[in-house]
Amino acid sequence: MLNHPAIDPIAISLGPLQIHWYGISYLLAFATAWYLARRNARRPWSPLGENQVEDLVVYGAWGVIAGGRLGYMFFYNTDKWLADPAMLLRIWEGGMSFHGGLIGVAIAIFIYARKHRVSFLTLTDFAVPLVPTGLFFGRMGNFIGQELYGRPTDVPWGMLFPSDPTQLPRHPSQLYEALLEGLVLFLIISWFARKPRLAGEITGLFLVLYGCFRFMVEFVREPDAQFAGQTAMIESLNWMTRGQALCIPMVLLGLWQRRRAKKRFL
Repeated sequence: MLNHPAIDPIAISLGPLQIHWYGISYLLAFATAWYLARRNARRPWSPLGENQVEDLVVYGAWGVIAGGRLGYMFFYNTDKWLADPAMLLRIWEGGMSFHGGLIGVAIAIFIYARKHRVSFLTLTDFAVPLVPTGLFFGRMGNFIGQELYGRPTDVPWGMLFPSDPTQLPRHPSQLYEALLEGLVLFLIISWFARKPRLAGEITGLFLVLYGCFRFMVEFVREPDAQFAGQTAMIESLNWMTRGQALCIPMVLLGLWQRRRAKKRFL
């Protein structure tokens, strides 16, 4: 059994100003995306030049924040949101959804593509290799903040989280996700994107892999409190979490996109 390092979630405190590690994780995610985008823009087949990267990252950042927050309210807290609409703006209270952020980024990229007359799929293929490092930093922020931890377990690496009222050893599922959705996904997507691909192929691969990795980790992740004892979308599949239910269309879309890309080529 391991003990959580109990890192103070507030990284810097200057009087009334408090900077949380979770906020720093977002800054690191956007800074790393900017660096990788600048590097990838030097490739001969890149749809963007280095001087266009900053705008794309800004568009993506707004998509992540707006989509992530709206997605969390819509997918996970609809009742509370309808009862208190201002809750949407209180981001400091926590609550962001990856799937909502993904939709937000897709919309932002679509707007950017239309504005700059670039193929949408070519642009998403350029953008998705930038995502896994952001997921890594985000999951590490979850770990430091002791949120989204796993189910109780008896595995040797089960971890005690000080904020857990049950004080049972739990799967450090944030670290599982940081490894799979962050490091492993980054290595696979970066390797696949190292040479020109058919438009939509990289995007499709990302959707399939993320969806599969997230689906697997959800088996050991503690369900959101508001869904305890509830089924997720399909009443007969009472083992399925909301996160798994959201991953299914993601994987199917990715498989369809990869098949569509190859059909267009043939």
